[in-house]
Amino acid sequence: MRALITLAAVATLPASAFAVDYLSAEQAAHAMFPEAERFEQRELQFDAAQLQKLAAAGVPARSARWPLRLAWKGTTLLGVVVTDAVIGKFELIGYAVGIGPEGSVRQVEILSYRESHGHEIRLPAWRRQFVGKTVSAPLRVGEDISNISGATLSCNHVTDGVRRIVAVLDAARRSGALPT
Repeated sequence: MRALITLAAVATLPASAFAVDYLSAEQAAHAMFPEAERFEQRELQFDAAQLQKLAAAGVPARSARWPLRLAWKGTTLLGVVVTDAVIGKFELIGYAVGIGPEGSVRQVEILSYRESHGHEIRLPAWRRQFVGKTVSAPLRVGEDISNISGATLSCNHVTDGVRRIVAVLDAARRSGALPT
């Protein structure tokens, strides 16, 4: 009887966490732009009209404020790093996207992953699919980004996040809010 009570008590405990932090935002920035001499923290701020324009283009920005890390070598802008988080199936996935000065994806890094399945999105082969993509690319799972069986939601949500960041930075570049 005592064994049954113990088994019942153990069965009601929450499942163990699978949270793994792989990189900090700073480590990701240095990995994406190893030639950078310095990183400048900046915040990108959109007004209501800019947010509506993004939404009309099919990419609703989740926030009016975006923290950026600008990578510099001397007076030359090497690119921008944006960190964000999207929901996987139940938990948040932290990720960073490095964008070159011309607006193409340079690198995607998974900063933290908390789901029990789907951690394969951290594999270099999957993340490399984003390299070179610009605002003109579909950036959709099943079109130009492959799905990973068992990680469909993670694949879709990270891809949506990368598409959003590419569009936000493109809008900022066109409006003159980012240095060239």
